[in-house]
Amino acid sequence: MRSLDIAATGMQAQTTNVETISHNIANMTTTGYKRRRAEFQDLIYQDMRRAGTMSSDTGDLVPSGAQVGLGVRTAGIYRINEQGTLEQTGNALDMAIEGRGYFRVTLPSGEYAYTRDGTFSLSNDGTIVTADGYPLSPDISLPNNAENITVDQSGQVQYTLSGQTTAQVAGQIQLVTFQNENGLAAMGQNLFTSTTSSGDPITGTPQSTGFGDIRQGFVEESAVNVVTEITDLITAQRAYEMNSKVITSSDEMLQTLTNLK
Repeated sequence: MRSLDIAATGMQAQTTNVETISHNIANMTTTGYKRRRAEFQDLIYQDMRRAGTMSSDTGDLVPSGAQVGLGVRTAGIYRINEQGTLEQTGNALDMAIEGRGYFRVTLPSGEYAYTRDGTFSLSNDGTIVTADGYPLSPDISLPNNAENITVDQSGQVQYTLSGQTTAQVAGQIQLVTFQNENGLAAMGQNLFTSTTSSGDPITGTPQSTGFGDIRQGFVEESAVNVVTEITDLITAQRAYEMNSKVITSSDEMLQTLTNLK
């Protein structure tokens, strides 16, 4: 019976759905995290009677035909790139992006990665780095006696030296956008890498056209809505149960055929 295989694909799809939801819930407090959503497509159809074929010698056509679908498959898992709530931390090196854009960081391999996690600190040589020690690109360094570090909304980093009042510029933060943000490849650690699907990185200054603002002393909270996730989890669980019920019913029908004498 086809129903066994069809229901099995439904159970597999809902397993993927639950895994996606559980990943969202697990990251409900991850800085800069964007919730994921699983999307599905129906599988190919088997024609039992093709629409448009002739049903008689007089040329009458079958108006609709008869097709049996063979189940469902996962089409993709998309990121919902909505703005997360900004949480004030009071840390001068915490930065949140309000609007479009990613911070660009340099990996130990020399390649670039991109992140919305603006939890920065200083390395032992005064370079602004991520929580894992990856420096911002372009590099921005501060002297060991820097005080009153400020980052304006356009991304300019300034500081004063001990005993002085004149502000000095340490560097300019750049943001990066992509034509297709969903094409970025997640690599963990709140980092993404560009792909052919995402398009080439577009670099610009914060507050310029197409780029967001920098908010010093804030971080972007996770964009996960717990109520939505729990509702989706219940729906996925019920769908899984219904598909398992189809398998049970199909098995009972086959059992009935087996017992015929």
